[in-house]
Amino acid sequence: MTDSAPHKPADFSDADLTGRRLGDYHLLRRLGRGGMADVYLAEQESLGRKVAFKVLKSHLAADPSYVRRFQQEAQAAAALVHANIVQIHEVGCLAGIHFMVQEYVEGQNLKQLLDRQGTLDAPAAVSVMRQVAAALHKAAQERIIHRDIKPENIMLARSGEVKVADFGLARVEREGQAANLTQVGVTMGTPLYMSPEQLEGRPVDVRSDLYSFGVTCYQMLAGRPPFEGDSPLSIAVQHLNKDSPRLEDQRRDLPGGLCRIVHKLMAKRSEDRYQTAVDLLKDLKSLNVPGLDETWAAADDGWTASELAAHTAARSAVTEQLAAVMQREAAVAGRRGVGPLLASLLASFLLGGLLAWVCRLPPLLAVSEQELPSVERKATVRDQYLLAAEIATEEAWKSVAREFPPEANEQNQYYALRAQQRLAELYLQNDDLDQALRCYEHLAGAETADPQFCAVGLSGQANVYILRDEHSLAHQKLAAFVQLLDRLPAEVRQVILTELHPRLRPELERLRRDLNAAPASRPATGSRPTPATRIDP
Repeated sequence: MTDSAPHKPADFSDADLTGRRLGDYHLLRRLGRGGMADVYLAEQESLGRKVAFKVLKSHLAADPSYVRRFQQEAQAAAALVHANIVQIHEVGCLAGIHFMVQEYVEGQNLKQLLDRQGTLDAPAAVSVMRQVAAALHKAAQERIIHRDIKPENIMLARSGEVKVADFGLARVEREGQAANLTQVGVTMGTPLYMSPEQLEGRPVDVRSDLYSFGVTCYQMLAGRPPFEGDSPLSIAVQHLNKDSPRLEDQRRDLPGGLCRIVHKLMAKRSEDRYQTAVDLLKDLKSLNVPGLDETWAAADDGWTASELAAHTAARSAVTEQLAAVMQREAAVAGRRGVGPLLASLLASFLLGGLLAWVCRLPPLLAVSEQELPSVERKATVRDQYLLAAEIATEEAWKSVAREFPPEANEQNQYYALRAQQRLAELYLQNDDLDQALRCYEHLAGAETADPQFCAVGLSGQANVYILRDEHSLAHQKLAAFVQLLDRLPAEVRQVILTELHPRLRPELERLRRDLNAAPASRPATGSRPTPATRIDP
């Protein structure tokens, strides 16, 4: 498969390659674009599996140093065979296109989850921390340093597994000498998460990765990085000279031991940090955090690579319980009424919180509509909606309004709007902000006596605009949303407020205070409140 002969880079390699076949790979859709490469969802036809297909940009492929870096990245990462590391399958060149084939992870990255949820609770955070630590331990065993640990490079699979991705800035140590694989600068990385020694261009080892991971953990628990500024330089200066705000002051609900672990990871001097990932794992093991599985708590102190893989691959008891609840609900969905079903699902949502959300997310790297099987038509609109909820794809949600036109009757309209809401959430999870915005605009403008759809539409638009950094529009939609809060049942209001982006919450509280201080403006007596039985998490 690998073509070792030199090729002139193809002029079209930066164009969208969707639909092309390169050797054994059929490129299904482009998933993202980076500074060095574009990434596609592809099917490896000989094995019938989905893979992530990374294509080196053509202007970089013209530079032999970048091609060497691209190849060495794959060679370094290919040595890291571990449950918590995204696996490299192949690297090569076909038709002048340099490519790398990686494991396809169904899920989302940590940054996307934090953008949506703000923070993680202690059990979820410790689960992420121990799995990333296990990945860094494996890399250290192979004498490989990642050098770009950040939320975007931590993938959360639907199964509950956490995988570290993109060893693109890797540094390999061989026989006591470090071989820099970047060839284009020592301090490459993301300033928001870089260690002091990396910023200064000094030699780095696994303790540098642990510092970057500590910054990531701080953001995961506090909802913001420890240092922020107007420029990369201002952030870098703070990493060098400024102590981070104490995490326990940001989150009173966190165990003190967990806060101490994060701050030890972020010690300015590398000798004051954890010296190995195993040291970190031992301290994580000693934490008394409800919801962690008993296997982890009973583990021996004699850590080996196989033991680490076994312990970190296990999902927490909380995740398992929530997954079981969801499976039971899906199994009996066809035998229950709309009210009890949706109320039970809401209860699972509120009790499970973040971990349930991680389990239920559809794939981030969703396949294109062309490869999706057609969605069968059910006998009733309710059954069509429940089928869509089970499949949770774009085509499935669209089938509700297509098969049961909303203008036909009120029940069709209700389920069509519910499906539109779920479709908006799917687009939002896949970072398709334009499509999500259109769905939320439709919900906000729907002609219905049910105010919850308008509220969802307005809050959804506010979320999209704040993600785009369009603060004025976000606050306009938020102000309109606040006017509807008193017309919503308490449980509906709670669910919608939970979904509101953390950056909007200070403005929300200000608007609510202003509204309460003003003369009350109540809806007319004949206004129709939203029935509690219509809640749908």
